[in-house]
Amino acid sequence: MLGSIWCRASNAVANDTKSKTSAGIVQARAVYLGLFLFGLWLLLSGRYVALLVALGLASSVFVVAIALRMDLVDQETHPIHLHPTIVLYWVWLTWEIIKANIDVARRILDPKLPISPNLLRVKATQKSDLGRVSYANSITLTPGTVSVSAEGDTIQVHALTRETAEALAKGEMDRHVTKIEKVL
Repeated sequence: MLGSIWCRASNAVANDTKSKTSAGIVQARAVYLGLFLFGLWLLLSGRYVALLVALGLASSVFVVAIALRMDLVDQETHPIHLHPTIVLYWVWLTWEIIKANIDVARRILDPKLPISPNLLRVKATQKSDLGRVSYANSITLTPGTVSVSAEGDTIQVHALTRETAEALAKGEMDRHVTKIEKVL
């Protein structure tokens, strides 16, 4: 009997500690979200009159309050995970998009260049749903490739050319997304 009371008491303390920790994390994310929204508001408004700045701050606080009330402040919705690794990934992805745009434009303008549509399956090595979605979206953002479906750790992709399909099968994009998944 004493053992079961001890177990219930220790579980209550553990649950209370866990809820305080998660409440603290949510509060920190809410503060970061508010700062991010207010900073974005300042950047986009371009007007730094006291009344407008106060209204921008009030609107940021109001949006964060609504997000907290709707229980929407979590790891996927707060901007703290904007890590330098992600910025480097965006630069790399932008370069890949530019190269793919040039390739697709050349194939459209020069009828002698081959177009050989391929449907292939690529393995996603990401562990989280967010990582796999980021990978599938990166594929679709790159001209000449479209993510058709995703099931488990496999993504079905339509590629405009054999070369594009082979490059995707090599897994360079998969490796880049797996690197950023650690900070997502």
